[in-house]
Amino acid sequence: MFKWGLLFLGLGLAYWWFIAKKKNKNRAADNQIKQTEPTTAKPQQMVSCAYCDLHLPQNDALAQDGRYYCCAEHRDSISQKGWWGKAQWRASTNFDERPEGIAVDLAVIHHISLPPGQFGGHHIIDFFQNNLDPTAHPYFEQIANQKVSSHFLIDRNGKTTQFISLHKRAWHAGISQFFGREKCNDFSIGIELEGDGDVFFTNEQYASLAEMIGVLLKKFPDLRFAGHSDIAPERKTDPGPSFDWARLTKIAKLSEERLPFGSSSR
Repeated sequence: MFKWGLLFLGLGLAYWWFIAKKKNKNRAADNQIKQTEPTTAKPQQMVSCAYCDLHLPQNDALAQDGRYYCCAEHRDSISQKGWWGKAQWRASTNFDERPEGIAVDLAVIHHISLPPGQFGGHHIIDFFQNNLDPTAHPYFEQIANQKVSSHFLIDRNGKTTQFISLHKRAWHAGISQFFGREKCNDFSIGIELEGDGDVFFTNEQYASLAEMIGVLLKKFPDLRFAGHSDIAPERKTDPGPSFDWARLTKIAKLSEERLPFGSSSR
């Protein structure tokens, strides 16, 4: 009996060895088939260029502030809708239509700080978007209900934000006149620099402003430049004596004709 037991045990082991070997062989064959089968690539997400609406794979597009562009030239230009691709876009409702038939030929330089004399934070953007919290600072109670906005803001780090399409009339200049032409909002672009009129503006701000001017002149070749104090001298003092017009003239390569009020700080 003992011999028969060993015989059956040997046969059982041989059987299970044979089954295991066959399974391993089949598994290897299946793996080889899977490796040779063509893999199906995942479809790429498609996006649209914010400048020309061209559809392209997201991996091939240039990302900018949550938007996409098909090339650097389109990202760096002003679109047909009046938005600059290199700026951060934070749309404001404080605008209306420009009068028909009036060309844009003036850029007005302002300064702003909120709270006054303090830099940084999100208060200026909130103000231009009508989201300023009047309880955040005593001064905000005076201005929270005002409806104003420039086209652009350049903060102390040189970061540029656009609020209004250049084709629209932003509410930035108020009562004003430019060599006998009143209502400067009709034909101007408003550019706010984060500052208070006392502290010097930063190198980054001048560099960003000069870059912006180069882009604007391609779109508006007759553009001239003035301070808010130049077009509303009885009401306004900005951008103030701390703004270096001569420096801007040099780095932006502006001719004297572009600065009808001169390049002296004022």
